[in-house]
Amino acid sequence: MNTQPSLRYCGRDFTADDLDTIRRITDDPHQPTRAEIARAVCDALAWTGPDGAPKLMSCRVALQRMEAHGVIWLPLPTRETARPRPPAFTPDSDPKPPLAMPLGQLGPVHLELVQTSTAGRLWNEYIARYHYRGAIVLPGAQLRYLAYTQERQVVAAFGLGAAAWKLAPRDRFIGWTAAEREAHLSAVVDLHRFLILPWVRVPHLASHLLGQLARRLPSDWRERYAVSLAMLETFVESDRFPGTSYAAANWLRVGQTQGRGRGDRTRQRSETIKDIWLLPLVPDFRHILTATRLPPQGRRHTGRAGAGR
Repeated sequence: MNTQPSLRYCGRDFTADDLDTIRRITDDPHQPTRAEIARAVCDALAWTGPDGAPKLMSCRVALQRMEAHGVIWLPLPTRETARPRPPAFTPDSDPKPPLAMPLGQLGPVHLELVQTSTAGRLWNEYIARYHYRGAIVLPGAQLRYLAYTQERQVVAAFGLGAAAWKLAPRDRFIGWTAAEREAHLSAVVDLHRFLILPWVRVPHLASHLLGQLARRLPSDWRERYAVSLAMLETFVESDRFPGTSYAAANWLRVGQTQGRGRGDRTRQRSETIKDIWLLPLVPDFRHILTATRLPPQGRRHTGRAGAGR
């Protein structure tokens, strides 16, 4: 057995035997593309998520970092990475007549998971057409929702995906170590997109929907990914939104970003500084996220339901 020290990438330790396996796969002419190599590596190393699905994205990132460090060689990419094209807008997402009334008069509003191509196309159109940050490809594990009135009119959209890898104010608030963050980051989910459609003018609808999301998301996420969530995070441009609805829905403002974005490696500010808001989903979130190192404490923050990201 090879006893050389292991290397760590994307939260996983790779032994010398693992690296030998990866080199055999990358040298195999039957695995001509990086995507096929990543799938073969996941199969060979049994690298799967809690739901049993191969962790292809994490594997591809790890392989790229190994190549950058001279550990392995990969074939050249088969094509240039293209920026996603905005969807072609259809009449389905055209502006609707103004919807202005008190929340109590609106009637029941409920969230529905986006699970069909029709709903997915509509979600993409609404976000690209009306969200101030435009279209998005949600990173990692993700869920999307549309909010409907009783008359089947869409009033809002949510998009959730992978949490930020490092976030100093959040990490201080939780109190976890770097190793604990690597092990339990999957229990934190980022609210990447929240849109109230521009013709909808219903006071308190945003906080009402945020409350619904907090109550529903944990079971939907567990069913889809076999992961129990402990916390939600989001980022709000304070010069656009004061965060009133998040505060009304029991989210906590814990600090601000440094304006560097997810992929920053040069430590140069390239994005707007944003407020960081967190919502613990269970009372013992610190106990869970620190692998039981910290004792259970705190209260549930999802009791009240209230702006958009």
